[in-house]
Order: sequence, then C-alpha cells, then structure tokens
Amino acid sequence: MSNIKNIPKNRSSLICALRKFFEHRALWMYFLLDEARKTGLDGEKFASRAIRRCGLYHGGQAADKGSSSSLKILKRKLFRFPGRMIFEMKFLRCTDNNFDVDFHYCPLVNAWQMQGCSDSDISAMCDFAMCGDRGIAEVFGCELDLPKTIARGDDCCSIRFKRKK
Repeated sequence: MSNIKNIPKNRSSLICALRKFFEHRALWMYFLLDEARKTGLDGEKFASRAIRRCGLYHGGQAADKGSSSSLKILKRKLFRFPGRMIFEMKFLRCTDNNFDVDFHYCPLVNAWQMQGCSDSDISAMCDFAMCGDRGIAEVFGCELDLPKTIARGDDCCSIRFKRKK
C-alpha cells in the first residue's frame, strides 16, 4: 500500500476522463518494465534511453525551428490546456531562460498506486517518465531540476527548466 499523497482537487468528469489517457501511458510503462523484469531483462537500461528519445522528439516538435529557443515557447506549446488542469499546474515563473512550474496531481502516480506498486517502484518509474522531460529540456538547451516530486512523497512536483550557461 502506497503512502504517497496524490489527491486531485479538480474532479470534473471531463478532467477525470482525460486523466485516464495519462494513466494508460503509465500502465504501459509499468507493464513493460514488469515483463522485462520477469524475463530477466534490465528494464532500467533501456527505459530511460527510450523515454528520453520520446522527449527529444516532442521537444523537437515544440521548438520553433530557426527562431528563439525561449522557454516561453515551451510553456505555450507543451504546457497548455487541458494538461494544466489534468496535472493541476501552477506556473511560478516563465522567462526566456527559466521556466518553473509545480504539478499538484499526477495521474501516472495514481495509475501505479492502483496497480499496488511500492513507493520505491513508483519513485523509480517517475524518474523514468521524467527522462522524457529531460529530453525536452535538452532540445531547449536547458537542464531539468526536480527538487520535489509527488512520487517521492512530496506535496507537488517542482519542475524547473534552467538554461545551461
């Protein structure tokens, strides 16, 4: 039984239905890693690389080719409705070089909790999932800092994109 607190404030039927898509993505990841483990494969060796590639792809799709790599573009293209409501995001700062956002709910964590995953497994899968965000950060010439995550038992996920110096 998980001790992670991950309770949504927004429970509208539309947002709950949309959260199911993210939960489905989390289930794919969980089942793939679980089957890899059962067959003796080291899922950790491929999961972070594969998910980072997905982030590189999505980051490349979001970046304006031949123009600014401002993090304002990242916010506008990847952190928009309905994602803002699904993850209950709070934007703290968005400049050309810094983008700080807190997520107050995570449907991926919810899916892993519903599967009965241990808190340590949830934390590990969250770290794999964040490899996608690390790939996005890389496309934008940034580092990704995660001082807090719901999956580690924090009250929110503090996501910080910082331009590399």
